[in-house]
Amino acid sequence: MSRTLTITRRAAWLLIGAAAWTIYIWTTRVYTIARQNQTTSFKVAHYVLAAVSIVLGIAIGTVGVRALRRAPA
Repeated sequence: MSRTLTITRRAAWLLIGAAAWTIYIWTTRVYTIARQNQTTSFKVAHYVLAAVSIVLGIAIGTVGVRALRRAPA
């Protein structure tokens, strides 16, 4: 059984915006953490959090872009 989920243009833009925001925040956070004098465990934990968040942001953005392309004008 296959179900199709329809995403509105507004929701697609919201997904794209959330993805862009997430990627922006975590890339700037990684840059800031890299320059700080923190323990290695702190840096590793936050780099892992950043990597997971950026991957999820890319996935959310991909869903938003695909939905935007499929949505009627």
